[in-house]
Amino acid sequence: MSSTPSAGQPVLPELVSYLETLSEPHILCDRDYRIVAANTAYRAAFGTTRSVLGRNCYEVSHRYPRPCDQAGESCPLTRSLQSGTRERVLHLHHTPRGEEYVAIELSPVRDGEGRIAWFIEKMAPMEVARGPGGGGMVGRAPAFRRMLELVSRVAPAEAAVLLQGESGTGKELVAQAIHAASPRAGRPFVAVDCSGLPETLFESELFGHERGAFTGASARKPGLVEAAAGGTLFLDEVGDIPLGMQVKLLRLLETGTYRRVGSTELRQADIRLVSATHRPLREMVAEGSFRQDLYYRINTFPIPVPPLRERLADLPLLVATLLERVAPRRRLTLAEPALRCLAAYAFPGNVRELRNVLERASLMCDGEQIDLGHLPPEVLGEVAAPLAGVAMSGGLRRLERQALLEALREHHGSRRALAERLGISERTLYRKLRDLERG
Repeated sequence: MSSTPSAGQPVLPELVSYLETLSEPHILCDRDYRIVAANTAYRAAFGTTRSVLGRNCYEVSHRYPRPCDQAGESCPLTRSLQSGTRERVLHLHHTPRGEEYVAIELSPVRDGEGRIAWFIEKMAPMEVARGPGGGGMVGRAPAFRRMLELVSRVAPAEAAVLLQGESGTGKELVAQAIHAASPRAGRPFVAVDCSGLPETLFESELFGHERGAFTGASARKPGLVEAAAGGTLFLDEVGDIPLGMQVKLLRLLETGTYRRVGSTELRQADIRLVSATHRPLREMVAEGSFRQDLYYRINTFPIPVPPLRERLADLPLLVATLLERVAPRRRLTLAEPALRCLAAYAFPGNVRELRNVLERASLMCDGEQIDLGHLPPEVLGEVAAPLAGVAMSGGLRRLERQALLEALREHHGSRRALAERLGISERTLYRKLRDLERG
């Protein structure tokens, strides 16, 4: 354990020793944001060539010159000073591996007079989501970060989660993130596509069947509930479950038990349920096509999964990440006119459609830069002509302006770093900022 004296009063050695007993990364800060102790787990997870002791937490984690709440972030230390209680936030931190999302849990520590003197900060990296250049889910837009904060809050619990979002937004990736950040991470994650199962097979697939239970059942077969034992059962497109099966799923969730088809033996289920749908379940409940009691069972903790149009600032980051995934052996980039074209397209299929568009474009491109001519006709559509010329349409300019303003609100580093994040040259960024100032 490393420690340094606090500016206000000396740190109790017992407090420093306590941090060293914790297996998760922890630091100890004073009221002036100064790191006064860091345990071995922190140094192993976030260690750098420079010692963090005596440095400000916002400078170490964010490279900010001022506290988080003065740089557009939510600062748990400031909030804890105001509330006097523990605070939790999700932040994007700089680490030796690049930018990573980290769940922060900060607890105030009081001195003998009852005054808050220090803060113990626990850090839990979310390995399933990263900033630029990372694996898993990627994004920085406010809508994405709001979703991710909900994921970080519910993942350690056992509550049933309902992911609601349009097709192609990555709901299964979010479900996997919840599983990976939960105590069940070492056990199976089993996905069930409810829209692809006919009613006659649904019960058998979910609960399993005994030999001879029905025509064609030549052997005993465990169901998906059994396959997910100890882990997470993900019901994708739960709104497509037939009404007749909804009552049996409800019984499973209420009693924690089920029977294989053709058996009288009651079996115990050990699963955490995550469901997803693009359908309006509330409206379906009102019209009688979805059971109200089942809706309340699966909707303990709802998480909206944002569509791509609400994450416009993430487009350059998503493009760069997806190009690495669809063409890992090539160093493909996207020409600026092509990026503007994608920004103007509605993407009804969301991130899934964006991936398909980029994969096709990578196959059409023989060089290292994807341009307008490599994009499919449905994407080019009505915006191809203005994009190919010098001038941009007013609507497209508004989209670009919106994306740039959102990126500026989220960025607190250098101009060069912002240009790299947007996938453009620093000179181009300077021109765009100048145009932005002119209105």
